[in-house]
Amino acid sequence: MASEYPRSPKLLKGGLAVYRSQSPGPPPNIVVFQYNPEQLTRSLAMRAAPREASNVGAAREDVLRVLGPPVETINLSIELDAADQLAEPDANSLTVALGLHPALATLELLLYPPISEFQLSLSLASAGQVQICPADLPLVLLVWGPSRVVPVMLTSFSITEQFFDPQLNPIQAKVDLGLRVLTYMELKDTSIGYDVFLGYQRQKEILANLFQPGGGANRLSGLLPL
Repeated sequence: MASEYPRSPKLLKGGLAVYRSQSPGPPPNIVVFQYNPEQLTRSLAMRAAPREASNVGAAREDVLRVLGPPVETINLSIELDAADQLAEPDANSLTVALGLHPALATLELLLYPPISEFQLSLSLASAGQVQICPADLPLVLLVWGPSRVVPVMLTSFSITEQFFDPQLNPIQAKVDLGLRVLTYMELKDTSIGYDVFLGYQRQKEILANLFQPGGGANRLSGLLPL
């Protein structure tokens, strides 16, 4: 049977690619957004070297120097709804039994180090073999279309569970995510995310070179120094 809207554009879904570690290894766990967020907020802050206030000459020389790419933060809200799955219970027994718990747990674990690593470090430390070191979180890539694939670190996480089934499983929820972009300033050059960020910045440079200012640019040319 033909689609009701054959000319409807194919909608890309945003999502997160979660790698167990920064080194090449098993394929990532892909978390596709059920619905694309209606709004994505980004902010960029210059990453400048600290300047000595008393050294005026040096401050003048360094005013346009930066240590690296800006600190970029991204905020977005993800909507989750189990209504479609619950409408077909025979094909979605997991959702019937647990609601949105599996989906929410997948997102929450982005802030948790694997418990297996903790237990291994603890047993080795008890045997006097190693010291307990902070565990690594998984490496996360935000995938938001071909022009925006970028390594990020989850900095804030808020869940609003809105509706529940008779077993008190959440069946509708909103997840607010705060993300910080990880650059080559934070990542080792052996990290998967290192090359991903370089590609992200190169894509920005390519897009900037494609920018064509409007006719109003000619009006400004006479006001600018030669």
